[in-house]
Amino acid sequence: MLAVLMLAVPLAPAMATRKPAKPAKPRVDPARAARERAVATAIRSNAGGWMARVYADRGYRALWAPDGRIGPAADTLLRHLGSADLDALDPSSYDVPKLRERIAAARGGDPTAVAKAELALSDSFVRYVRDQRRPRNVGMIWADPALKAKRPKPEAVLRAASFPTSFAKYVSDMAWMSPRYVELRALSTQARSGGIAPAALARLRRNLDRARILPGPWTRHVEVDASSGRLWFYERGVPKGEMRVVVGTRETQTPMLAGTLQWAIVNPYWNVPDYLVKKNIATKVLGGRTLASLKMEALSDWSDNARPVPADTIDWRAVAAGKRDLRLRELPGPSNSMGKVKFLFPNQEGIYLHDTPNRALLKKDDRHFSNGCIRLEDAPRLARWLMGKPLRPGTKPEQAVALSVPTPVYLTYLTATGGPTRLAFRNDVYGRDG
Repeated sequence: MLAVLMLAVPLAPAMATRKPAKPAKPRVDPARAARERAVATAIRSNAGGWMARVYADRGYRALWAPDGRIGPAADTLLRHLGSADLDALDPSSYDVPKLRERIAAARGGDPTAVAKAELALSDSFVRYVRDQRRPRNVGMIWADPALKAKRPKPEAVLRAASFPTSFAKYVSDMAWMSPRYVELRALSTQARSGGIAPAALARLRRNLDRARILPGPWTRHVEVDASSGRLWFYERGVPKGEMRVVVGTRETQTPMLAGTLQWAIVNPYWNVPDYLVKKNIATKVLGGRTLASLKMEALSDWSDNARPVPADTIDWRAVAAGKRDLRLRELPGPSNSMGKVKFLFPNQEGIYLHDTPNRALLKKDDRHFSNGCIRLEDAPRLARWLMGKPLRPGTKPEQAVALSVPTPVYLTYLTATGGPTRLAFRNDVYGRDG
């Protein structure tokens, strides 16, 4: 309370007119600055091709020797390369012994030796990342062709690594890979140290290959795992949110699908699928319910100019028998199956993300209950991140709002899991691990 009162006291006139003190300039270590300049000069003399372009844009400042001496990121890379078999890669292809020699020669501080070690480290790092990110065919549907996984270009790999504030943390976290991949790789280490059956190893590798094509956390994106029923969203290297989701049943599976979220529909209608119109709604109407009591309306067709059709003019027996197609939609409101908002991305599978009034299913451990679309635990939170502002539904139905930034969404399926000391697998609900 005292601190609050003190802050509330007006400044004395003398204090109010005093100019704020300038922040002290950080002390420059002359010896370190000299080392950095000498190494930069040596890098300029030894770098060539695309690597020279990347370093030129950095003013030839070193990544692996940030103060003119080889830093801890080099040892981290050596450990990654030494365990490259966990990535289904051959560690010997990166000539780790020769790289160790380069690093050892640089320990003496000679600028040319440091520069050569720097460039050798960058070369090995780029080759490793490109190999690690080389995609496998895992059955992903690329609704947005621009997202299709491909081996990155060398220059792009090194530029991406130059962007984060802490290069050492970027390397130690393997932040060019999805956090799901990094988690599964760690489980691989534990599984091999304790022994793993060939069938389990093959299953783990399938999961690793699915995670391999997901982006790293520095790419702004949404990620949904249909095995665990969880969703994450990432930006600038960190998770911005996580939540439970309800996903498709065994019969109506959520596909592995990648596309770009572009629109939010606020206060949406729900267009009832044909099979539900036939098996569910028509049966209820024949049993005495009205469309009004179901908060639904019939429309003449599927065009944008469709007109309402009076319920008493519809041959419901023909609809129930499958002899007549009928478009029905649920009106916006508290009980609407889409909730307050749905998020659209162009795809031929009819999949989208949406709010839901049915909160009970989100509390279950197994959340495979939907017709394939993704029901969100906290749609307003995701909306705030995607739209750049809080969700304010109002009362107007079917409001289309462009997202502040079109955002990739990846729907995957990862059954491998485990605690700190063991590998385990969730139930393969969709039968994709066989």
